[in-house]
Amino acid sequence: MLETDFQIENQILEAIIDNAFEWVVVVDKDGFIRFMNKTYCAFLEVDPEAVIGMHVTDVIENTRMHIVARTGEKEIADLQFIKGNYMIANRIPIHHDGKVVAALGTVIFRDTEQWKKMNSHIKSLFSELDYYRKEWSANNGAKYSLSDLVGTSDSMLELKSRVKQISSGDISILIRGESGTGKELFAHSIHQLSERSNAPFVKVNCAAIPDHLLESELFGYVEGAFTGAKKGGKVGKFILANGGTLFLDEVGDMPLSMQAKLLRVLQEKEIEPIGATETEKVNVRIIAATNRPLEKMVQEKLFREDLFYRINGFQLYIPSLRERKSDVEPLIEHFLEKVTRRTGKRIHAIEESVMQVMLKHNWPGNIRELENVIEAAVHLTNDETIRSDSLPDYLTDEEMLPIRNKSLKQLVEQTERRAIVEALDRHDGNKIAASQALGIGKSSLYEKLNKYDLL
Repeated sequence: MLETDFQIENQILEAIIDNAFEWVVVVDKDGFIRFMNKTYCAFLEVDPEAVIGMHVTDVIENTRMHIVARTGEKEIADLQFIKGNYMIANRIPIHHDGKVVAALGTVIFRDTEQWKKMNSHIKSLFSELDYYRKEWSANNGAKYSLSDLVGTSDSMLELKSRVKQISSGDISILIRGESGTGKELFAHSIHQLSERSNAPFVKVNCAAIPDHLLESELFGYVEGAFTGAKKGGKVGKFILANGGTLFLDEVGDMPLSMQAKLLRVLQEKEIEPIGATETEKVNVRIIAATNRPLEKMVQEKLFREDLFYRINGFQLYIPSLRERKSDVEPLIEHFLEKVTRRTGKRIHAIEESVMQVMLKHNWPGNIRELENVIEAAVHLTNDETIRSDSLPDYLTDEEMLPIRNKSLKQLVEQTERRAIVEALDRHDGNKIAASQALGIGKSSLYEKLNKYDLL
């Protein structure tokens, strides 16, 4: 009888939580989900049973539940952006014997509209707050999170796991990898998962700023510091990033003179704006990225050895796309959805031969090159399927040159067959139009269609 009473009470409690106005999630001290009520799961479109045991960052975007579970510091009425809406979230650590064992998260308002209805005064204030928040985020905030890193290869899954491990704390991180591999996205993700996620994320491209302007860009200057100095002076990136993260992209291109000044700032944790008479304390986490061989540059005295070890607290290597070919297809799908959503074009398929071309390509420009190819293909496609004539010429030319172990006759026939197929595709199967485009007669086209089994 007692067991039955307990079961009934347990069912009542579960029903109350599942149908509560709030969405509820509970994570353990390591950030793994132990409970999520059904209404929250329904909103996130996840299976209530499948989410149990998953890390909260893989289920809820922009979450800080794992941080609260780690730090033990509660966060009340925090704005959290989930699936296109700002939510009002509470995150409360759960203690046992003086230690944090879990964290409880609730969403009081399921979207900002419910909050706005409460009070017209709050409504006007929220609009203003939202405007400034977006403006601040555009200039200082990290735009990407771990969910933006597309890929299911073993190397990508391992990278995501390591990002979760190293994001907490203040250790400097050096991200290595070829150009276009997504080093900046990883920097954004590390900041988003860190305790500094509510503080600024400021990036500096060391290769894009002229050498004589880099010092003023990093450290700022006071009014009258030099001829042409802006009235009122200028705040440097270190001050803008104070309390948050400074991302030094292409750090291997920084001139030696600036390397010495940067090293001093990292050691002393203070900066001196140009023309100033006093220093200012700064608290900044450094994430640096480069595609340059820094070890070789150290040997050649092109990069300071002491600075190298200062920024290389933990090294993260991002493999090239050719090293993780299994990620090409999911990346194509991701970029296709992204571009079509932005342009409004209806494209539902990619021709199999086109997919094979892209899977065989080595992608020397990595993810950036792949995204550019997809964007170009979407703009050049006139129907709902991407075909070979929508690809850049260098991709199709590359595919047309598999010369190894083939005679000249075989290569000519292969090229001729491909040209006929593409002409028919381009003209929706109209053989007269295809023969005219190819510069041959209709009878010649039919002979070749029969020869290559294309009838």
